[in-house]
Amino acid sequence: MNEYKLTLKKMIKHLNVVNKHRFKVFCLCCKVGIPLQGLLHDLSKYQPVEFFETAKYFTDGKYSPIRTCKKEKGYSNAWIHHKNHNKHHYEYWYDYQSPIETPIIPFKYFLEMVCDSLAAGLIYEGKNWKKDTQLNYWNSVKKKAKINLKMEKLLDNVYKEVSINGIDSVINRKKLKLMYDEYTK
Repeated sequence: MNEYKLTLKKMIKHLNVVNKHRFKVFCLCCKVGIPLQGLLHDLSKYQPVEFFETAKYFTDGKYSPIRTCKKEKGYSNAWIHHKNHNKHHYEYWYDYQSPIETPIIPFKYFLEMVCDSLAAGLIYEGKNWKKDTQLNYWNSVKKKAKINLKMEKLLDNVYKEVSINGIDSVINRKKLKLMYDEYTK
């Protein structure tokens, strides 16, 4: 039996995780003053190219099915589509043919990126989520990230602050704007 078979049960479970994630992102986006971006966040996940592949590779809702797909196939069409249609991913901004391969990400997409990352951790980790979850995750992936060094340092600081003070004290527009300006100017 093929473990990675698309079934109605997997589609429903995956849809549930996507909806929970989007709702959590919406709530965080409201805290930072971008409710419309939060409402529109990740709508591409419902498009067939993303939804059917990620539902097929859905396992238990503890991590992204894209990771499983990449391990199985070596790439993910869903991820290629997703990162190319969502400006809140730093991968969207990378262009090796541009004079500045990794530009500073505009503030509103930085806000959404942070909300997205925290929401993913909260949903995937559930009751096991801790204040340092995103810092630990970021530290595990940033060495391979194609991201502007100033943005990398900014994310280091944001996730470090969250690990010390928690989401509620860090995730607000004023604090994040001060941090953004400090690291990007």
